[in-house]
Amino acid sequence: MYTLFYYPQSASLAPHILLELIGEPYQLELVDVKKNANHSSHYLKLSPAGHIPALVDDDFTLFESAAISQYLAHKHSDKQLFPADPKLKFRSIQWLHFMSASLHSDLLMYTYPERHTQSALMYDDLIRTQQARLEAGFAVIDNLLADNHYVIANQFTLCDSYLFMLCERAKTLLEKTPSLKQLRRYYRQIAATPAVSKALEIAEY
Repeated sequence: MYTLFYYPQSASLAPHILLELIGEPYQLELVDVKKNANHSSHYLKLSPAGHIPALVDDDFTLFESAAISQYLAHKHSDKQLFPADPKLKFRSIQWLHFMSASLHSDLLMYTYPERHTQSALMYDDLIRTQQARLEAGFAVIDNLLADNHYVIANQFTLCDSYLFMLCERAKTLLEKTPSLKQLRRYYRQIAATPAVSKALEIAEY
């Protein structure tokens, strides 16, 4: 049975959605960041940097949301969460890397400026800078969604669970940025699907 180590409002939402779609038994293990549980000796054996999420699959352990998502999609290829066509598969990997390395990194700095400077006087400047970067990055995805219901044509893939996780965490920004109308439509569309709404409900994301 899979065990997903998670925390609300974290990147664990992306693989959590995939687990719901896959339909195999799994359990959730809360890692209470407020109690510094992500830096406990037990959790650091699973995720050496203390990052959330981590996944345990019998004797195999994996951390980092994007890597976990690829593992689950590859292992359950019958669910078509990873395109079989090589070009579409690597297109999926391209977008996953873009979202993970660019959008997610900018979002973390935007959300937690105190982690990136020792001067509180810099918080507002960091937030403004990261907001501009996020708006530009999300605009790339918004343009992509103008002709597609999902990131990869009209098929829900691991890219969509990751993008929805980002939208969920940045929904206030999306709402106050008029130009991102396709992403707002996309967010409402994905949020209404049974697997996503169930993941949001049971883990209180």
